[in-house]
Order: sequence, then structure tokens, then C-alpha cells
Amino acid sequence: MKTKRVLITGAAGFLGSHLCDRFIKEGYHVIAMDNLITGDLQNIQHLFGLENFEFAHHDVSKYVYVSGELDYILHFASPASPIDYLKIPIQTLKVGSLGTHNLLGLAKNKNARMLIASTSEVYGDPSVNPQPEEYWGNVNPVGPRGVYDEAKRFQEAMTMAYHTFHGLETRIVRIFNTYGPRMRLNDGRVLPAFIGQALRGEDLTVFGDGSQTRSFCYVDDLIEGIYRLLLSDYALPVNIGNPDEITIRQFGEEIIKLTGTSQKLVLKDLPVDDPKQRRPDITKARAILGWEPKVSRAEGLKITYEYFKSLPQEALTNKEHKDFTGYNR
Repeated sequence: MKTKRVLITGAAGFLGSHLCDRFIKEGYHVIAMDNLITGDLQNIQHLFGLENFEFAHHDVSKYVYVSGELDYILHFASPASPIDYLKIPIQTLKVGSLGTHNLLGLAKNKNARMLIASTSEVYGDPSVNPQPEEYWGNVNPVGPRGVYDEAKRFQEAMTMAYHTFHGLETRIVRIFNTYGPRMRLNDGRVLPAFIGQALRGEDLTVFGDGSQTRSFCYVDDLIEGIYRLLLSDYALPVNIGNPDEITIRQFGEEIIKLTGTSQKLVLKDLPVDDPKQRRPDITKARAILGWEPKVSRAEGLKITYEYFKSLPQEALTNKEHKDFTGYNR
């Protein structure tokens, strides 16, 4: 039987690297593509040398060429943390627009099915909770987060246009807060920020009064949902995330308990357009994919904490992003 071939963009990133692992495990030939602007080759170095794995150092915002047949494309190339997309806003917009266009053209040329990684950020600061796929969102297009939020919304629109106009097989996953091994310790997102501060013996920074909520999904659960969505016959967006909602203040207290430290929570001003609620309605994922998260937050946090503790000391003390006054994303 012919080995199926899959192109994964953003392959050296947090989620992309876990997708590479999953598709290698399932017997696919994986073509991993990344420009390494936020990705790290260490995330996929264990795959180098495998017969069914190859890596291409390339920016998908430029023309994308892949020789041979392709069965699937998974587009995960994009800065995903606030510190990244606020630092490189133009690249963020380009990878969501030009990059998506290039890859949709490649999928059309190869007759490949394409899945795009959208995000719960398309809902903005929501006026409904939990957020169903039918909710159109409350997004500020000219605010600081607009470069990421609108890139993802445009990405969805272009993908659906290729589906309806060209008949291309497409899938859209809306990813909610996800965590696990290979996250960057100081990337500005709330979970690695809290754990990093705890490991350094610092107080944990909470933006606002800590009443805003998030819902955290362990990476293995997310990858399973993405895999099922790719192989399904459903073309409209599907939320994949954990509906177990928690306030940022409660989450900080969980991290303090987990790490056994004596730090306290320190409040800072809430940034512009920071969403007050984030919780997925996963009714569609349950009904269409037979999917729901399996890993409890307590179990997932323990694994993630052990991963961060195992990192070299220089990763823990790297101050490049340590003092970022950003979002509790």
C-alpha cells in the first residue's frame, strides 16, 4: 500500500512538532516545513534520520514548492503567542494571508486535503460563553491583537472560499488554549509564564483582577482531535479544546500548589482587548468526531511541570521574554 504523504507547516513549533510525531506514528511520510522564526529544531531533532521524515527550511509566505504527490497539508505556520505576534506583526499577517493562499494553491495543484489551524482568538472578547462555532466574535481589527485575530479570520474566509469555489477538500480547527511539553518557557502565555516565574522564585503576574477565565487542553488531546477532524468529512470550523473553565487567579493558585513554592500573585493592569472569557463549546467535536478531552488538568500540568524542570538552567534564566507585560493568554 502506498505511503501517504503529509506536509506540516510550522513543524518545528509546539503543536507542529507533536503533529509530526503523530503522523510518523501513523505511518505517513512527513514533510516538515518551518522558517524557524519562532520554531526550534530541537523539537523535531529526534525525527531527523527517519526514512519517512524530511525537513524544509522555508517561509510559506513565499512560493511553496513540494515535489511528488501530497495527500494532506496541515497549515500550522504562524506566531501564536502574544510576545511573538506583537513583535513581528507584519510576518504574522503575511503567514495568515499570503502563506495560506500559497498553500491552498499547492493543495489545489496536488489535489490534497488541507487543514488550517485557526484559533479561539477569532471570537475576540466574546459576549457569549461558552463559544460555539456559530458565534461570529467580537474582535477589534485595529487593536494590538488585531494582527493575529484578523489574520486567522481571513485565513478561515480564504480557506472556505477555496472549498466552495474550487471544491477543495478543506478542514478548519479552532484551537483553544493548549499546553504541554515543548512550549517555550518564556513565550508570554500564561501557563509557561506562571511556571517560569515559580521556578525562578518570583511572584506570579496576573493581569487585571484575575477574574478572566481560560480553558486549558493538554496537547495529546488536541492532536487527537485534529487528527480526527482531518480524516472526517466536515468542512466547517470545529472547536477543539477543554471546556473545563478556570479563572486566571485560580489557575495561578494551582501553579503555586503544584510547584510547592511560596510566591504570591501580583496584579498588573489588564491589557487592551484581553478576552474576559475563553471556553469552547465542543458539542460539534463530540457529535461529529466522537472526541472529547481525556487528560485532566492536574495530570497534564504535572507532566508539563516535569518537562520545564528538565530544561537546561539557561532556558530558565533566559530573560529575553521574562519581563514581558502581556496577556494572560
